[in-house]
Amino acid sequence: MKGNFEKIINSKELVLVDFHAVWCGPCKMQSPILQEFANEIDGKVRIIKIDIDKNQSIAQRYQVRSVPTLIMFKNGEKLWQESGMKTKQQLLDAVAAAS
Repeated sequence: MKGNFEKIINSKELVLVDFHAVWCGPCKMQSPILQEFANEIDGKVRIIKIDIDKNQSIAQRYQVRSVPTLIMFKNGEKLWQESGMKTKQQLLDAVAAAS
């Protein structure tokens, strides 16, 4: 995933990365909220999921210490990062601020 991850976050589009773990209860609750968010923004933001257990080096590089952690990138630059569950409105607000 490492090579693809770098290519994706360095793109011109907004990219929201969901750092999660399969054993994480709040991550499972965040997933349908992300799906609602994706449906509402209709392609304005690319959403990718990174399993921290399978991609430990990426998680360490971005100092992901708890899950879920969401990070928004554009052109390789980190624009926003928050840990914990987020509502659809919080995600929409983050996109508006980053655009």
